Amino acid sequence: MKRIVLLAVATVLIAFPVRAEEKTRLSVVTGGTGGVYYPLGGAVANVLSKYVPGTVATAEVTSASIDNLKLIGAGRADIAFTMADTAWDGYNGTGKFQGKTPIRAIAVLYPNKTQAVTVEGKGIEKMGDLKGKRISTGAPGSGTELLALRLLEAYGIDPEKDVKREKLSVAESVGALKDNKIDAFFWSGGLPTAAVTDLAATPGQKIKLLDHSDAIPAMVKKYGPLYVKDTIPAKTYPGQEKEVSILSVWNLLVVNEKMDENLAYEITKTIFEKKPELVAVHKEASHIELEKQIQGGSPIPFHPGAFKYFGEKGIKSR
Repeated sequence: MKRIVLLAVATVLIAFPVRAEEKTRLSVVTGGTGGVYYPLGGAVANVLSKYVPGTVATAEVTSASIDNLKLIGAGRADIAFTMADTAWDGYNGTGKFQGKTPIRAIAVLYPNKTQAVTVEGKGIEKMGDLKGKRISTGAPGSGTELLALRLLEAYGIDPEKDVKREKLSVAESVGALKDNKIDAFFWSGGLPTAAVTDLAATPGQKIKLLDHSDAIPAMVKKYGPLYVKDTIPAKTYPGQEKEVSILSVWNLLVVNEKMDENLAYEITKTIFEKKPELVAVHKEASHIELEKQIQGGSPIPFHPGAFKYFGEKGIKSR
């Protein structure tokens, strides 16, 4: 009799197999493969998958900031890397955004260094020399593109009339400059950026980075206090012999305002408490510090889940 019962139970288990615990899948939208967003986004996805119970996170290649925020707003991504000026436009529904994007910050990451890149022999010594040249303003839908257009405007250069404009990712821009298809390109990212290092290390090419911090007053006057004076230290890239005066804008990690508070809390906690694992992938993660979170790095509000974690660490909300 016992045997019959056991056979019956076994039959039921075969017919109705026990379901594995369902996982929460998170999409982390980053940028192109030649920048910092993608490897750092991969590191973020890795620590979330390892340390947030029941979660599987995956990093996705995108055109970066603008597209990332649109994906968050449309519910097609969960966590996004973005530049602070792009986040400000998305939050307010201005610039490239048709309406307000429902985003909230969970972390201020690191300063994005704006890089105006050319090589010797192009006749370009300063920003004004870009007029009449073939340039790339970054991938369409990227924060680099937004910033490049604002920079050109600050120097009185019409990007539609005064230059021959290409819209290439940083890796594509480097390839085009090597092949003499463009004369210069813009890039906004961490240091060092792998694609720019590749250009600087190319035999027969001597990299040149253009000073542009004098554009900051005009940009702040028109767009708000989103831009700060910064430098690219000498020897950041092979053959770069002098320090360059530039502008920077902070990078943020954002989520949809409707994200579950507990999930946002766990994501925030993991990013800060597993920071060494992020730094091991890219040193720009060393800038992720609790003290910088409520000190003006983010122009948009933080998610309540992030505030909960900051509060536990003694960081008061503004």
